[in-house]
Amino acid sequence: MELIKTCSLEDHKELQANLYCSQCRINMCKKCENMHNTLFKNHQSYNISTNKDEIFTGFCLEQNHNIELKYFCKIHNKLCCAACIAKINKIGDGQHKDCDVCIIQEIKEDKKNKLKNNIIILEKLNEKLKDSINELSTLFNKIDKDKENLKLSIQKIFTKIRNTLNEREDELLKETDEIFNQKFFE
Repeated sequence: MELIKTCSLEDHKELQANLYCSQCRINMCKKCENMHNTLFKNHQSYNISTNKDEIFTGFCLEQNHNIELKYFCKIHNKLCCAACIAKINKIGDGQHKDCDVCIIQEIKEDKKNKLKNNIIILEKLNEKLKDSINELSTLFNKIDKDKENLKLSIQKIFTKIRNTLNEREDELLKETDEIFNQKFFE
């Protein structure tokens, strides 16, 4: 279920927000957007009516939170704010109050170390792959050389067979002539 953001201006609370300003930390409807853009031309604004998942503002996108993201829920693999993990006097929904939550900096270091380890593993794997490719190339060259040697051997054998057949043919022809001459011309 997608939560619809409403305008942060009290007079426009019933209107759907379509823009978020990261400097002002407010959601704006169409009416507020024009005034804001006129007053604050250098502010970075994000269109929240398209796809909220594409926008990272550093602030929680949950309805009515608009609090800086400082925590990470290891269970849901999600960044969250203080309101996401708190349930104080029935204020906030505390979706992550029972989860394994840590400060972003801790998870950042953990992820950085895992990434470094993965890079080392990938570099070793890359070296092994290069070695395997070299071994396969050497093996292929040896097989190719063996193939050429086999072809030469086949050619020699068939040349020898042809020579032997030619010699035998010559012998038989000569023998036939001799027999014929003996029978008819003697």
